Amino acid sequence: MNSRQLVLGRIRAALGDTPATPVDVPREYRPAGSAADLDLLVHRLTDYRATVHRCAGGEVAQVIGRILGGRRIVIPPGLPRHWLPDSVATVIDENLTAEQIAAVDGVVTAAAVAVAETGTVVLDADPDQGRRIISLLPDVHVCVLRADQVVASVPDALARVAPHRPLTWISGPSATSDIELNRVEGVHGPRQLHVVILPPA
Repeated sequence: MNSRQLVLGRIRAALGDTPATPVDVPREYRPAGSAADLDLLVHRLTDYRATVHRCAGGEVAQVIGRILGGRRIVIPPGLPRHWLPDSVATVIDENLTAEQIAAVDGVVTAAAVAVAETGTVVLDADPDQGRRIISLLPDVHVCVLRADQVVASVPDALARVAPHRPLTWISGPSATSDIELNRVEGVHGPRQLHVVILPPA
């Protein structure tokens, strides 16, 4: 008997008889369908250091103007133009290079769905959300979300999106910590995240 067999034998003896692994794992533990809590989403996003703006549908341009006024921003091709104030200079992402996207000051997108429980906004690359790269390189991301796009949990969100789409899950601005736990923002994405919440459609 070699060392490997000796060690494995001791492990088997310590574990004793183990139950067989079930073939069908039950998946009913987190069903979709719970009621969404918009206040919980706002609380989670704020806790993650995102800035939340709740406004009426006709006030979107004013809010975006206060956040990005006087700056140059990139937008996806399908973004509603009435969301944008005259005070911003827009560049439409029509296959811009990474260097061109990184040179702008911010980005405005819509969203596919948001998860109240986790404080997560999900983008799925629809024309009003655009390519993933435009939400990662600019320093400021303004994401416009309708209240009826907010769901309670991750299973509810997964029921609303197509799994083959390129999904981007955003929980607050980009942040990481070094070995001394000093928080650094903007390393892997925008340093500032603003979520504009509109009434239901």
